[in-house]
Amino acid sequence: MYNFKSVRVGLVVFLAVILGGCSVLSSADSPALTETEAEPYRIGVGDNVSIHVWRNPELSQSIVVRPDGYISMPLMGDVKAEDKKPEVLADEIETALGELIRSPEVTVMVTNPVSKEFRNRVRITGQVASPQSTPFRPGMTVLDLILQAGGTTDFAADSRAVLHRETAEGYKAFDLDLDAILEEGNMSFNYDLQPGDIISVPRKQLFRGEL
Repeated sequence: MYNFKSVRVGLVVFLAVILGGCSVLSSADSPALTETEAEPYRIGVGDNVSIHVWRNPELSQSIVVRPDGYISMPLMGDVKAEDKKPEVLADEIETALGELIRSPEVTVMVTNPVSKEFRNRVRITGQVASPQSTPFRPGMTVLDLILQAGGTTDFAADSRAVLHRETAEGYKAFDLDLDAILEEGNMSFNYDLQPGDIISVPRKQLFRGEL
């Protein structure tokens, strides 16, 4: 004869385990670490910029942004280009040229975004086998970067690792427990990475009782 009470209790326990597991997994999607919407591209040092001035080919040119962030324009001299969106730079050039020629129409395109490759990287430092700066790939996680760096060393304070991320409010630090990931298989700290993220793995310290 069925013991319905036992069956009901067993079902509740089963559901609790399932829901509990889901809550652990979802914690990896922490609101503080969710992926942000991609920002419009901003011109950087080393980028090749194509500037077209309609009906004025002598003013049109393809030029590389100098280390000081400027480009040189005919009739205008040096123009700051770094950290500006292409359309903003086009408007500024158009306004300046408007004082010299009639009704200029300017378009700016980034034809070789060299600076993007540098910004679009993730980095790991400290007590790992191979500290490195590596190109970001969509879908990369903390574990991916740790494994790519050859894992942590014997001197790593795995439970005190930190993920540094630039946000709208500036750089923020998020605690990482790499020991939970690597030894216990706990993926609650296995956050999705974003371009510019830096993971630092500190060294064990005697006064903390880690040696």
